[in-house]
Amino acid sequence: MRRKPLALLGLYLLLPACSGPLPQPDSGLAIPGQWQHPPATATAMPDADWWRSFGSEELDRLIERAHASSHDIAAALARLRQARATATVEGAPVLPELNGEANSNHDRLIGSTDGYSNELGATEEDRRIDHFDALLSVSYELDLWSANRSRRAAARKRVEASERDRAAVELTVTASVAGTYLQVLALREQIRIAWLNLGNAEQVLKLVEARHAAGASHALELAQQRSLTANQRWQIPRLEQEEREATIVLATLLGVPVQQLRIRGEFGALRAPDIRAGLPGELLVRRPDIARAEAELAAAEGDVRVARAALLPTLDLEVGLGGGAERASVLADNPFPFLVLEAGLSAPIFNAGRLRAEREQALAKQEELLHDYRRAIVDGLADVEKALNALAGIERQLHWQREELEQARQSFALAEIRYRAGADTLLDSLEAQRTLFQAQDQEIQLRLARLQASVSLFKALGGGWQSGSGSDDGRGE
Repeated sequence: MRRKPLALLGLYLLLPACSGPLPQPDSGLAIPGQWQHPPATATAMPDADWWRSFGSEELDRLIERAHASSHDIAAALARLRQARATATVEGAPVLPELNGEANSNHDRLIGSTDGYSNELGATEEDRRIDHFDALLSVSYELDLWSANRSRRAAARKRVEASERDRAAVELTVTASVAGTYLQVLALREQIRIAWLNLGNAEQVLKLVEARHAAGASHALELAQQRSLTANQRWQIPRLEQEEREATIVLATLLGVPVQQLRIRGEFGALRAPDIRAGLPGELLVRRPDIARAEAELAAAEGDVRVARAALLPTLDLEVGLGGGAERASVLADNPFPFLVLEAGLSAPIFNAGRLRAEREQALAKQEELLHDYRRAIVDGLADVEKALNALAGIERQLHWQREELEQARQSFALAEIRYRAGADTLLDSLEAQRTLFQAQDQEIQLRLARLQASVSLFKALGGGWQSGSGSDDGRGE
């Protein structure tokens, strides 16, 4: 009888060949061969330090600070440690478990020793009954249907998914810091231009007031210029409020109070990077959120295998060495005088459909994750397309808007000269002022939109992250 567990063990050693690794998920989607609006002049794909392309050392320091102090990134790292610990727990049943046990019992008879003296060694003079025993055992559940191996593989895939999640969170934080920093600098540039425009409006107002005092202009012209000057004045506190709010958001992303944040960069010193988008198919290995969805889908296949195996019998083996004695010295001389071999076979008979329901639950979860994977791919492709479309459109707008700005400057200068000379009414000067102020503000907004579209494209392309550059993918057994 004792040979049967060994024979079953030999049979079990042949079973792993029948249990393959978790398959690589297939989305079943048709990926386009080219982007709709590929950049024409870009030369480089995003790298791990993509934010350096903006040419701001201050931004470099802020992002380094965010990586070190962001609470979102710290929470993602904690989730990763949890996943690794869970993988260790789930993978433990794949190997045998070794346990040691030692017991010491001390009893004392409180009645007559008749009938116990020979059996237990107790006497009227010494009523104590001592017994010492020890057991060293190895227990193992034969993984006949690869349930334990599938559980371990699924847990490793979830570690991979957690690593991808950490990368996705870091990319989101990085892009948010970069985008908010650009917004702060753009608002400060708008404030600077607003003060310059206010100075121009006040200069013209002084001229109108002087002409009105001399009787060379009527009260309507004075009221119109005062209205334009007041409009320019209230723009400044509005912009200052927006700048302070953006700075608070930036400080929050960095995980510090806003009082500790000092921004000294200049909007005009930033440069717009050229980015190559590559091919749409490359996105599947460049975006951590897509890789995370893929890993979670692969883990679901392991869960399905575990649920199926739960419907089948299980075989447990235990081998032990043990011994017992009435004195500790006897047990110490020969602690393991006997060998214990145990085998147990169990199979589900009736569980009110619980196991089949758990299998159906695993299958439904797998289907859900398949659609999540497909959605992540479709969303990723759309993110890149939108960013490329924004870049292409903003570049064309900037070309003509800069022409508008140059003409507005010339128009304002000529209108002021002609008004001073009395050749035109103030109406022409007012219109030239409004056009110039709007053109200057629009130029800053378009430049900001161009820079933020670059941030969006960097993020949409995965920010230089590459699938498989991290840890073990968990496919091997």
